[in-house]
Amino acid sequence: MSAAAADTATREKPDAPLVIGLPSKGRLMEKATALFEAGGHPIRRIGSDRGYRGMIEGLDDVEVAFLSASEIARHLKSGKIDAGITGEDLLQETIPDWQARVKVLVPLGFGHADVVVAVPESWLDCATMDDLEEIAEAHFRRHGRRLRVATKYLRLTRQFFAEKGIAGYRTVLSSGATEGAPAAGTAEIIVDITSTGSTLRANHLKVLDDGVILSSQAVFAARRERLTDPRLQTLTTALKKGLSIKTTNA
Repeated sequence: MSAAAADTATREKPDAPLVIGLPSKGRLMEKATALFEAGGHPIRRIGSDRGYRGMIEGLDDVEVAFLSASEIARHLKSGKIDAGITGEDLLQETIPDWQARVKVLVPLGFGHADVVVAVPESWLDCATMDDLEEIAEAHFRRHGRRLRVATKYLRLTRQFFAEKGIAGYRTVLSSGATEGAPAAGTAEIIVDITSTGSTLRANHLKVLDDGVILSSQAVFAARRERLTDPRLQTLTTALKKGLSIKTTNA
């Protein structure tokens, strides 16, 4: 048995600590910890206010790992953590066959954003994915190469374009500000996440009418093999209670 498999097997014993991943900073962290506190289980960092480990009051056998949202999705995939709060977009992008491996236990109602297909505003004749297919064919005839799609969401892009029957493109992995790719000449269109659309408009891009790939929000998700763990059920109940209290007080 490999070291990683042995570690996962050890933590899956009933008396092993349950490890959950929480966002390490920003509004996601603030909102997530506020929900646990409202639900009766405050989060405490261990060591210092900037420590990367924590505990949950009232649950001594639950460990908290403070991670970025993308790390939480990756660690759910690898089994390094048992549950966590991250974006639904990151779960679907990071984990192949994600619904068979993890389950969304609580949609949290914050961190809303859409993963979208956006094209230059100057493409007046392009409003739908069907229009995009025609443009892709014309682009290949004119330039001898496929349309380039800049994105950090390779898996979601390929799945969505396949569903729409579009093959005349190639993906370009974006390592920076994706919305700037068309202006920089590194891609013709983009697939990116947006909450208000203001950044897209500032870069003279528009979302296709049927170009919303996923409407995402922050979620509490867990690996399926941990779903019967009573500690996980306690955390789920705490989050739902916190949401109820926040909604009532809103």
